[in-house]
Amino acid sequence: MGDRETSNHSEVTDFILFGFRVHPEFHILLFLLFLLVYAMILLGNVGMMIIIMTDPQLNTPMYFFLGNLSFIDLFYSSVIAPKAMIDFWSESKSISYAGCVTQLFLFVLFIVTEGFLLAVMAYDRFIAICNPLLYSVQMSTHLCAQLVAGSYFFGCISSVLQTIMTFTLPFCASRAIDHFYCDYRPLQRISCSDLYIPNIVSFFLCSIIILPTIIVIIVSYICIVSIVLKIHSTEGQKKVFSTCSSHLGVVSVLYGAIIFMYVIPDRFPELSKVASLCYTLVTPMLNPLIYSLRNKDVKEALRKILGKKNYFYLILY
Repeated sequence: MGDRETSNHSEVTDFILFGFRVHPEFHILLFLLFLLVYAMILLGNVGMMIIIMTDPQLNTPMYFFLGNLSFIDLFYSSVIAPKAMIDFWSESKSISYAGCVTQLFLFVLFIVTEGFLLAVMAYDRFIAICNPLLYSVQMSTHLCAQLVAGSYFFGCISSVLQTIMTFTLPFCASRAIDHFYCDYRPLQRISCSDLYIPNIVSFFLCSIIILPTIIVIIVSYICIVSIVLKIHSTEGQKKVFSTCSSHLGVVSVLYGAIIFMYVIPDRFPELSKVASLCYTLVTPMLNPLIYSLRNKDVKEALRKILGKKNYFYLILY
């Protein structure tokens, strides 16, 4: 028992990512699926950032936030997807201790930042719809930069706390993490220490991250709905709801998966992996599609870019 207690994280040099419980024959199918989704993530989010940066008409707070959302989606999916695809072909499926720490830190940083950014975007829509005459004054460039910086700040603080709390646990059980990336709940399962305090702290961290952002989003949309109901024009109501529906769809998918993953008791590891796929790959893939397909300004900016390319092509050839 003494040896068991003295075995701690300092003796662990690497971990094994167990991944999905499927037959090896399905690994190539999963690899192709991950590759397709990740390619769409790269194309969609990089394309969205290029469109926003190159079109002067999209130089507004909403698109500034949307560009940052694409940046976050691109990077936190890149923390997960490439390693997962490599593991489908790897025999060992190992990840170094430092690699695991880095993966957890970056993932928590970006996912928490996205949660706060979605709350900021809801507040932006509230100001734009409920107080349009003062929108340019209230949502100044300085304030927008502060809101984005604040989102990254809270993401960084949460990431540091979660990473320190996770990797100070003694890992004296199996090194095999029953997940396809390093996340704190699967890591807790292979710890031999009492998890009561870590679970309480984790729940507290999730609560102070999720609850305030959800409250901001809910209150913002309650105010938006109250304003919309006062609009007598059906066309006007449709226009407002069209503006907000994209954001609500993204929020629903992301928060639904996160609440299932981190708030509901961890009794079904395989379902947790499916929920993880929703916010690590599915949401970053859908965000550019949702915002571009339902947004006339983005589609018009894309037409301009494609039109310029066709023009240069005709000149050269």
